[in-house]
Amino acid sequence: MRLKDKVAIVTGGGQGIGEGICLKLAQEGANVAIADLNLKTSSAVVDKIKALGRQALAIETDVSDSASVNKMVQQVLGAFGTVDILVNDAGYVNPGMASFYKDTEEYWNKIIAVCYNGVIYCSRAVVDTMMAKKSGKIVSIASDAARVGQQGQAVYSGAKGAVVAFSKAIARELARYNINVNCVAPGATNTAAFKAAPPEVKEGAIKIYPLRRVAEVEDIANGVAFLASDEASFITGQTLSVSGGYTMI
Repeated sequence: MRLKDKVAIVTGGGQGIGEGICLKLAQEGANVAIADLNLKTSSAVVDKIKALGRQALAIETDVSDSASVNKMVQQVLGAFGTVDILVNDAGYVNPGMASFYKDTEEYWNKIIAVCYNGVIYCSRAVVDTMMAKKSGKIVSIASDAARVGQQGQAVYSGAKGAVVAFSKAIARELARYNINVNCVAPGATNTAAFKAAPPEVKEGAIKIYPLRRVAEVEDIANGVAFLASDEASFITGQTLSVSGGYTMI
């Protein structure tokens, strides 16, 4: 119960890695607000969290819209009174590989709006509360694509790289307020999207990891829970790769 009675916001928490993070934080004692476009899936996760004995609510949120984000945070403050942890998990990318010159401007802009602007908007919306009480944890889900430059996902790699750089910068600014800002960088993860991929894609992915498997959702969630806990109180501005040794820095 490392997070007993803490209040966490998880964006994109209605499925996949986000759902795993929500459940892990709840298992560690946190009450969780799920900010997601899909109320149906996020409401189902709320039920699972309540079954663990924690409080939870789902709020329909478009992280690419600052007004939607600000409204969501005010709802969380109204319901729980504070925000201790923000996990920026919401993301967008076409899982298929396409050359940069074949992608459209509309596609690029959506990736940037969700993956990068969403992190900016959500982080800005919670920092006043965290600064006032001189305590807080912000954990953003980046990607090892930010470190290696993933072929077929150029703009996504760039957006996630921006998240890493942004997190370092605000970690410096917010350190005086005892706010820790870090990233978790997954590699391929065994979500529904990965399971639906062609066999040759899955086999190829597994071969590039020294540990010879892709991540389970729980692997990513464990990294997030650690960085959100007091055990990581002297860690800030860092990116933790949870990718079976794909990158070693």
